[in-house]
Order: sequence, then C-alpha cells, then structure tokens
Amino acid sequence: MAIQASPKPGKQLITPADHALILIDFQSQMSFATHSIDAITLRNNAALVAHAAASFKVPTILTTVAEKSFSGPMFSEVTDPFPGKALLDRTSMNTWEDAAVINRVNEIGKDRIVLAGLWTSVCIVGPALSALDQGFEVYVIADACGDVSAEAHNRAMERMIQAGVRPMTSVQYLLEMQRDWARTESYDSTTGVARRFGGSYGLGIVYAKAMFGAHEG
Repeated sequence: MAIQASPKPGKQLITPADHALILIDFQSQMSFATHSIDAITLRNNAALVAHAAASFKVPTILTTVAEKSFSGPMFSEVTDPFPGKALLDRTSMNTWEDAAVINRVNEIGKDRIVLAGLWTSVCIVGPALSALDQGFEVYVIADACGDVSAEAHNRAMERMIQAGVRPMTSVQYLLEMQRDWARTESYDSTTGVARRFGGSYGLGIVYAKAMFGAHEG
C-alpha cells in the first residue's frame, strides 16, 4: 500500500512553543578574534535571531562569560529585544556546566534546545554535546555563530552534526516559526524582522510592498 501524504508539518520542524533558545557570549572580546564571519554579518544575524525569538515569545536565555572582568558587554542587538532580562554570567566555557543556566533550562522545561553564539568550537560545541548526551534535541543556528577561523567553525559544525545536532540558519529560524503566511497574528512582526535584518530578502519585501502593495500569502 502506498504511503498517504497529509498536509501536516514534520516533527523536526521547530515551533515557537517547542524549544528554548540560548544565546551565548555575543560579546566584544569574543568577536575581536572571530574571523569565520565578518562582524557586520554576525551582528545582523544575531539580531535577526534575537528579534525573531522575542516576536514569537520564545523562552530565551542570554548568557555571558566573564562580562565584567574580560569579555565585555553583550551585543545590544541581542539584548535590546529583551528589555530587563538578566544576563546569566558564567566562569565556565561550557554553558551547560553552569548551574544558573541549567536551572533556567529546567524552569523552561523544553526538550528542544536552539543555540547560537561565540565561539562555535568551544562555547557552542560544549552545550550542544552536553545537551545531546542528556537526551535533548539540539539545533544550532550556524550563521549566527563564529570562530577564530573558518576551519575552526566548519570542523565544529561537522563534529556537532555527526553527534546529532541539526544545523539551521538565521532566516530559516524566523521563517520556520512563521511557516504559513495565513498566520496573520505574526505576519507583521515576521516581515518586520525580515525587513530590518533579512538582507536582500528584506529589501524584496520593502520593494514589493512599496511598488505594488504586495502581501505574502
């Protein structure tokens, strides 16, 4: 008997309600040595992810390492969408070894974790492999991560993928949560984030709206 298709999304697609987002070490000192992605693109993609999460009310953890003593403040592009949210500062390079972060993960209570931050090979590999080991599903937003070299970033992504991490991109993160333009309650916020941070895709939205009054969906 042939398999019957049905108009339902696959279980591996994320939704705003099924995951926790952890944004890790988007800080000045970490970005100075990042060479796998240029700083402008990194900041833009990090902003896209943060604003997407805020617009969909995704439970989000913001964590830094040695903020006051070494690494400096978190990018304002990442903190601005979450006014008043406390930053969980750590001494551990592996976020998953910090009790305050793990307490917050357990309070949120999601089995699916999405990660982005600096550097891929240290501060993303650590929590990704640790969460996988404890039975969580883990996604990494590859173009909102960076490392000291392209080699370091690429090998880190390969290592995580081999272990079971699912890679995605920043625009993919935004659009996967929207997924249907008939969802009018989030249409304006989704296209608003895309216009600001979606590069040429965002420009296309601006152009179509201005020239033709176009509306996706």
